Amino acid sequence: MSGWQWAQCVITYAKLCFPAVSNFWKQIMTWDFGDIAKFLLVTVSPISELRGGIPLGISLGLDPLFTFLIAIVANTLIFFPVFFALRLFYDKFLFRIPLFDKYLGSLRKRGKPVVDKYGFWGLALFVAVPLPLTGAYTGTILAWLLDVDWKKAFPAVGLGILVAGIVVLLITLGVTGTM
Repeated sequence: MSGWQWAQCVITYAKLCFPAVSNFWKQIMTWDFGDIAKFLLVTVSPISELRGGIPLGISLGLDPLFTFLIAIVANTLIFFPVFFALRLFYDKFLFRIPLFDKYLGSLRKRGKPVVDKYGFWGLALFVAVPLPLTGAYTGTILAWLLDVDWKKAFPAVGLGILVAGIVVLLITLGVTGTM
C-alpha cells in the first residue's frame, strides 16, 4: 500500500468514525492556501504577530479555531530561534565589544531585582498585553536581555501568547458579529 493510499484509508476511517472530522476536512479543501500563507506571514511577523494574524485569518474566511491554534503554535515556536540566536550571536561576537558587554552586564544587574520580584508572571503579563511590540519577539528579547533562563522564560512567553490569543480571538469574534 503506497503512502497516498494509506492516507486515503486513514481519512476514510476518520470520516466514518468522526463526522466532525469529515466536515472539517471538507472545509479545509475549500480554503485558499494563498490565504493561509498570508495569515501565517502576518502571524510570524515581528510587529503584528497573532494580534494581526488572528483577525486577518478570520476575515479571510479561515475557521476561527484553526486560526487561533495555528497562531498560538506559530507565535510560541518563535521563542526558540530568537532566544538561541541571540545567545549564539552574543557568545560568538558581541561579548568581544567591551562597551556592549559592559552595557549588557549593567542592564542585567539593574534588571535582576525586577526579574526577582516579578519573574514569570511579569514576563507572561508583558507578552499577554495585546498591543504591538509586546508579543513573543519582544518578550523573548527581554528575557534574554535580563538573563532569564530559557526553561523559565519559555513557559512565561507561551502563557502570555495564549492569553493574548484568547483576548484577540474574542475581540475579533465580537467585532465581526460571529460570536
